Amino acid sequence: MPATPGGRLLAATAVRLRTRLVLLAVALGIQVGAGLALPVLLARAVDAVLRHGDTLGPVAALAAALAAGAIGETAMLQLSVSTGAHGTAWIRMRTVRRLLGLGPRSPFPAGEAVTQVVQAAPQAANLPAQAVESAVSTVGSAVALVALWTVDWRAGLVFTLLFPLTALVARRFITEAGDAEARYLAAQTGMATLLVNALAGARTIRAVGTLAVETERVVAPLPELSAAGHAIWRIQRDVVWKIGLLMPLTQVLVLATAGPDLVAGRISPGSLLAVTGYLTLASGLLDQVDVFLGLASARAGASRLGEILDRPVIEGGPLRTPPPSGALSLRGVTVRRSGTAVLDRLDLDIPDGKSVALVGATGSGKSLLAALPGRLADPDQGEVLLGGVPVADLALHTLHGAVAYAFERPALAGGTLHEAIAFGRPDLPRRTVEDAARAAQADHFVRCLPDGYDTPPGLAPMSGGQLQRIGLARALARPALLHVLDDATSGLDTATETLVSEAVTERLGGSTRLIVTHRPGTAARCDLVAWLHNGRIRALGPHVALWADPAYRALFAHADEPTGPTDDDLHGKEQRCTADR
Repeated sequence: MPATPGGRLLAATAVRLRTRLVLLAVALGIQVGAGLALPVLLARAVDAVLRHGDTLGPVAALAAALAAGAIGETAMLQLSVSTGAHGTAWIRMRTVRRLLGLGPRSPFPAGEAVTQVVQAAPQAANLPAQAVESAVSTVGSAVALVALWTVDWRAGLVFTLLFPLTALVARRFITEAGDAEARYLAAQTGMATLLVNALAGARTIRAVGTLAVETERVVAPLPELSAAGHAIWRIQRDVVWKIGLLMPLTQVLVLATAGPDLVAGRISPGSLLAVTGYLTLASGLLDQVDVFLGLASARAGASRLGEILDRPVIEGGPLRTPPPSGALSLRGVTVRRSGTAVLDRLDLDIPDGKSVALVGATGSGKSLLAALPGRLADPDQGEVLLGGVPVADLALHTLHGAVAYAFERPALAGGTLHEAIAFGRPDLPRRTVEDAARAAQADHFVRCLPDGYDTPPGLAPMSGGQLQRIGLARALARPALLHVLDDATSGLDTATETLVSEAVTERLGGSTRLIVTHRPGTAARCDLVAWLHNGRIRALGPHVALWADPAYRALFAHADEPTGPTDDDLHGKEQRCTADR
């Protein structure tokens, strides 16, 4: 099993929990050992009573075995729950770290990722404890079978002859249940992914009136989910009635063999009780349906998680010293997506301290190119250099300190707006955060909120433009050699964007700026414009020089200038709010 991703995860989990598993095995050993001792001790006590002999010793030994069994069972229950909880926490943390480490490279939809963390992790985490419990119980049942042979070899022979048939039924159950569990998890994951995507677009769905269509799309995996669930139930039903018949039949035949031995005087009345006790314990070899189902579920969960954990994350280089400058160079860069070269042997040089607008038609790969300096994506061929140093050679914390990003749709992490702006730099003082917010034209509306900068992001109603301004403030608060603004002002009205652009130029005048934009005004305010076309840089020069080309002007023919009421009206409200305060 360790050769597969799921097997490696289970092996790593077992190693992580080895101390608890050892203690669990000890507790189970005490419980099973006491259980194995009970039949023979009970037999001795009964025979002593029937012979009118000394009963004190056998009864005391029987009481000690009962006490030891109770202690072992209590410890076993606590350790089993504790082991599962710690294993679940460790697997979830490891999975979340891998998902976050994959970042934008992750091929797993949000719904699938959530399902794996919430559901598959506890399933996989329970397997080591279940395996230990099953192994110890199996050993105990095997010892009970040997004891059964010792007490009455005829009864032991009958049990042994019937055991292989039940074992074949159980083995088939494990295989079929594992396949059905995997299908169930896959269908459930697909449904969760569709639901998350639908919830993200709920406003659009409501606006265009496609609620019924989207509902049908979200529940489309239900037949597959139902089929897999019913398959699990059918498998359980089949194996339960088969083993449910085989077990009583086995016990009846064993006792039918031991009864004549008692009548013939070959065993004592106490020995018949021992046969009954060891028969019950040995039947544990047959009564493993629930254990098998748990193991099948755990294997299915581990397999799904293994697909995530097997994905390689980005590894930083050995250099911890920041590059000497923010000059950005791309040398023969090729990036493929779905087999197609989006960037094709691209070359680009951006001088240190210059602002460069990156323009191009929709789908030309602007955001993909902007992702390369911070290693949000890596080229399939070629090299990306910052200050003459390959970014792949930089340690990740060094690279993150050298390159700062602002996005079109920023995600706000942290418990407050202050923490959202200072995210990644928790040591930033309040004054620095507020200065950055003022530069991004965000200070007005933040102060209008009841708790100001201490307002949780989820409780702060913001338009798309306001959200972008918080994202810009986060980038402006971070000193860096290179600032990448990926369409980070697209939601701002023209007046606000002009103020932000002036603040960006003033505040980041010493750093290099790569600005992805669709607006001619933004491009005109930059030192240079890099025109991306067919995967390469078609031209690099001042906006005014490129404007003479009709094809360049056509890039901005349908540029939207969001001067509608949403952001402008809010901007006016912000000013009034600030004046009132």
